[in-house]
Amino acid sequence: MAFEKLIEDLKHREAEALAMGGAEKLAKRKAEGHLNARERIEQLTDAGSFIESGRYARSSRPEVKHKTPADGKIAGFARIDGREVGIVSNDFTVLGASSSVVNMKKIKHVKQAASKRGLPLVLLGESSGARMPDRMGAAGRAIIAQDPAEYQRLRETPWVSALLGQCYGSSTWYSAMSDFVVMRKGAIMAIASPGVTSIAINKTIDPEELGGWKLLTGISGLADLAVDTDEQALAAIRLFLSYLPGHNMAPPPEYPVPQGSDDACRKIFDILPESRNQVYDVRKIIAAIADLDSSFELKARYGKSIATVLARLDGKSVGFIASNPMFKGGALDADACQKVTSFMVLCDSFNIPIVFLVDVPGFLIGVEGEIRGMPGKVINWLNALSQVTVPKVTIIMRKSYGQAYINMGGGKNTDELACWPTADLGFMDPAVSVNVLHGVKREDDPERFDQLKAEVERDTSAWGLAELYEAQNVIDPRDTRDFLIRTLQVHRLRLRNGVGEHRLANWPTSF
Repeated sequence: MAFEKLIEDLKHREAEALAMGGAEKLAKRKAEGHLNARERIEQLTDAGSFIESGRYARSSRPEVKHKTPADGKIAGFARIDGREVGIVSNDFTVLGASSSVVNMKKIKHVKQAASKRGLPLVLLGESSGARMPDRMGAAGRAIIAQDPAEYQRLRETPWVSALLGQCYGSSTWYSAMSDFVVMRKGAIMAIASPGVTSIAINKTIDPEELGGWKLLTGISGLADLAVDTDEQALAAIRLFLSYLPGHNMAPPPEYPVPQGSDDACRKIFDILPESRNQVYDVRKIIAAIADLDSSFELKARYGKSIATVLARLDGKSVGFIASNPMFKGGALDADACQKVTSFMVLCDSFNIPIVFLVDVPGFLIGVEGEIRGMPGKVINWLNALSQVTVPKVTIIMRKSYGQAYINMGGGKNTDELACWPTADLGFMDPAVSVNVLHGVKREDDPERFDQLKAEVERDTSAWGLAELYEAQNVIDPRDTRDFLIRTLQVHRLRLRNGVGEHRLANWPTSF
């Protein structure tokens, strides 16, 4: 047969590439309950849709060329729920998926194609970092920093990263640049490995303390979600992308509204306590307002006094920024400020309207906040908010005190503002106000204290704000879902076909 030897050679090379790091290493991964790089792509993407780019690539160094099938990174294009994506899956069985001249060319190609063609970029991370000795010495300097745009992020398309094992080097940098980061518990992300770090600081360090899921989701906030398995991480990627458009010049996709979505909001008083001094979980309020089972919270373990939740209203994507009195009474700390700012950047970059649900007693004051630069974080939030161009709607549920009133979509920082009759719009708690303004304490003069407190409360009611037309409406809490759906219909970006101006597109990805 003509060309038989050429076809046999092709099949042989294909088999070598598909064998990755060899049967023994693949079997070990399977025994540990972890998917390999190609299985991850297969699990995440629509069946039969993956087209590989660079299957026959190998290391440029002759001494390791024979043991670098696909050079440790599986790259290409596929579909997720029918939409095209660019994808890179690190193959740890090949030299620890270490970064090299050749495999970084693969990443660059997929990134550029995704940006140029309007495709989300998915990065399945697991990497030992830079390949040695490639990066050593003067010769190593000559192969890095050759692309000034390598770490440029303009948010033209969504980027998603999964941390699925040891993640150093490029896996770390790309996750810090991504819009959504999910990690498997047991994975580690850091600048350098625990071994290298231990030598550098002359102290043994525990991998979990260096970059485990509790640190990344609860302290640094660099990961949005931690899950137990590879499969759960890949499912989270699918879910996140379902709220976003494929690129920033299109509105998010719409979905059918599940039956029964109107029911929960009618029972919102079962969630909201009658006493404003009692706490509640605002995430239950969001779930009651949004389409049934459509809530997807980001950074749930970080900055807990505020919730940032993607959800749907009438089948359309919405971003909720909601005070959560369950934690610190809803007072905003440094982590909460950073969390909200990054969420606004996400929503504005990808044309997702924002809804503020407000029950905030103010910013958490104290030495720790000042050490962490709270004044700068408060203003950073306001600077980002002033540049948001997607529709914004604010609902003041209970407290909206002081400067936090402005940050949480008060005044001219929103397109529509409505209050619940339970709204309280003072500069601080009325009882504290009486003490500060009049120097009167309840225990000293109960009758005068109650009189002054009643006067303060009258001036800070929902009706006072509505009379000044600083609130456009006062609504029954049970009507909140209907009000938001109708109001967002009015404020849809018709002149731009649902697309915002993206003034935050080049906002720093981590700050």
